[in-house]
Amino acid sequence: NNRNIKMRFSFPHLPLGSPLNDWSIADWHSALTLLMIVLAVPTFITLVWGPTAPYGRYSRRGWGMLLHPKLAWFTQEVPSLLITAVFCYSAGNYSPFSARTLLTGLFLAHYSYRSLLYPLLMRSKNRMPFSIWLMSISFCLWNGFLQGYFLGFQMAPDAPITPRVAAGAALQLFGLCNVIYADTTLIFLRKPGETGYKIPQGGMFRYVSAGNYASEILEWTGYALAAWSWPAAAFAIFVFANLAPRGAQHHQWYLQKFDNYKELRRSAVLPFLW
Repeated sequence: NNRNIKMRFSFPHLPLGSPLNDWSIADWHSALTLLMIVLAVPTFITLVWGPTAPYGRYSRRGWGMLLHPKLAWFTQEVPSLLITAVFCYSAGNYSPFSARTLLTGLFLAHYSYRSLLYPLLMRSKNRMPFSIWLMSISFCLWNGFLQGYFLGFQMAPDAPITPRVAAGAALQLFGLCNVIYADTTLIFLRKPGETGYKIPQGGMFRYVSAGNYASEILEWTGYALAAWSWPAAAFAIFVFANLAPRGAQHHQWYLQKFDNYKELRRSAVLPFLW
């Protein structure tokens, strides 16, 4: 069922006979999948014990020029949508009721929302430092390749929707719906003309301070369960490593900002766990 693209990369500056001169796209895909899993560990450690990433409510100078938030968000997220769409279109041969079609549709639905609709809804005026934008777009290029190649050329066109696939896809869809709910809750938390911060309510915010991050972790965990592949698992692991520490920082921020916040008995990002 593995339909690899027959293409190899050549690096003239490398010594003759170097293994990298004969790597196929499948070889690069495997290596970059492993690299994502490995880099999730230092990413998690850095974000837990290092400085707070300077974007959103923590935006500050000193990390490069500041970019318009809507433009920065669109340009950093859209590579995942475009690269995956190109791979899947190139692969073709989609069965309408297969696991491959289901997971491709859910993945593209997420990034259509995240790259096209969400920037239009954004109200935040906090500009994004260039260094954060550069890291974000690099990840989306990287992950677009991993997931696009997997969905287009490694998943069987007629892969059946088994109970595991159905459960994972349902969890993924539930997570996506909660991502959208959490985003809109935060966007419309303040009425026009109001300033300052408020405590978000409803949805995943009933249980955690970072309802948006908890929802995204849930979404991609469902995707990994449904896909049952290393590229999908690598994505889910890296999402957790990147977003869970951010959610913990949000939790501490709410505790410091609102005197009665402790009474809500919310976890940080994983309900009842963290």
